[in-house]
Amino acid sequence: MSNSPITYVLALYIRLSTEDSKVGSFSIENQKNALHQYVDAMEGVKNVEVLEFIDNGYSGTNFERPAVQELLDQMREGKINCIIVKDFTRFGRNSIEVGYFMEMVFPLYGIRFISINDEFDSDKLHGDTGGINVAFKYLVSEFYSRDLSIKYKSAKYVKFRRGEYQSKTCPYGYRKGANGRMEPNEETAPIVQMIFELAQNVYKPNEIVKALFERHIPTPAEYKAAHGYNGHDISRCGGIWSTSAVVHILDDERYTGTYIMGKREVTEVGGHRVRMKDESQWIKIPDHHPAIISRELFAQVQAQRPRFKCPKKNANAYPLRCKVFCGCCRHAMPRTANKNHYFQCRHSKVNEAAPCHGLTITEAELEGMLYEILSKQAQIILNVTDLSNAGQLDIQLAKQAEYDKQIEGYLDQKRVLYEQLILKQITMEDYKIQKAAVDSELDRLREIHSNLKVQTSQMEMDKKAKSARTELAREVVGAGGLTAGLTDTLIDRVYVYPNNQVEVIWKMKDFCMEVA
Repeated sequence: MSNSPITYVLALYIRLSTEDSKVGSFSIENQKNALHQYVDAMEGVKNVEVLEFIDNGYSGTNFERPAVQELLDQMREGKINCIIVKDFTRFGRNSIEVGYFMEMVFPLYGIRFISINDEFDSDKLHGDTGGINVAFKYLVSEFYSRDLSIKYKSAKYVKFRRGEYQSKTCPYGYRKGANGRMEPNEETAPIVQMIFELAQNVYKPNEIVKALFERHIPTPAEYKAAHGYNGHDISRCGGIWSTSAVVHILDDERYTGTYIMGKREVTEVGGHRVRMKDESQWIKIPDHHPAIISRELFAQVQAQRPRFKCPKKNANAYPLRCKVFCGCCRHAMPRTANKNHYFQCRHSKVNEAAPCHGLTITEAELEGMLYEILSKQAQIILNVTDLSNAGQLDIQLAKQAEYDKQIEGYLDQKRVLYEQLILKQITMEDYKIQKAAVDSELDRLREIHSNLKVQTSQMEMDKKAKSARTELAREVVGAGGLTAGLTDTLIDRVYVYPNNQVEVIWKMKDFCMEVA
């Protein structure tokens, strides 16, 4: 038997946010030193094992932090006895969430919690959680977090207005100069000029895309990849610009030398959701960097370009929305907005040598093909009657009930044997012999019963699945045509190839597995 003493595990939790990094006393190293000095001076704790959990660059306003999640996982597994932090704010700044851990979670798992700067030790409070003192400190901490966020944002906006702040990346056509500011890229700036000049000559975005392709000009992603930046998937580009890339360039006022900041704002402290602000709230700094095009040219292009109102929310609702793709280049095939709707591969429109150049299929034709496939499978499901499995579940349940009865009978025999032994109707030796025979038979019956139970459970699941499949087949037949509900349930994607060949990626393969 091992006589090794039980180890007392201390977890040191350290957190540093991006705002805290500007304050020297909050540094990772300072927090480590303070925590280890405290551990070295602790009394009454022997055989200590010290673990460190560090979240660097994470806000304390929520618990979506990798190290704190690992710490809590180990706590739940019973691997930690005590958690030590430099102060309450290191563990978290949200008073409700932290209060829940201190009052409910830590006591449940028997965790001792220590905050050094706040002179808080749960072992010295005898079941109390600190009362008004702790609650007030957390309230101050939470207000401090919000105040810090506002001050940080205010300081950033001051830099915005001075023109001292700019993003790490440059728009297409620019690059970072030796002084860190934007300057025209001699390779791509002429492309931007050409795009604006074509737009000035009333070229539509798709016509500009064709002109770029004919001149063999790499897309922005291809250009970046050729210069060592592999942040984009260029496998589907094929040298063809997207219309949206051209539109974004034509809409970007930064090409006139005006720098624009503060277009978006975070919706809540500690969150990641952003929203677009009204243009009147944007910060614009004219003559911030060298212009690629003149303000007059930019204004002329904006005046010439057509502007479209956003369609109504359900105006584009149709069964195959976002499900039709080109089988050759794998790009989405948008649906035309005219009366006779059809899907078209627009990506390869400018490349006459592409196998999918001019590839189209009418909506009615595609929906008809897909519904025909689904209807045939639905008929197969409704017509097939598996006679071999007819009543099998009932037979299985009857067998299970029979073995239940037999097991109960042998248990009664064991009780009778014991009564006979107590009443001295049989000897101990006879009791042991007969009991061993009954136990042996019980073990055999229980094993058979267990196997039957597993088989029965599987048959019940199969029956439910078959019933659901049958109901879906009835829905297909009753629909009379392809519906949004059916496509959402059964179809993941549809790939269209030349000569009206289609490939369907099914969501429910068991429904469509018999379709050729």
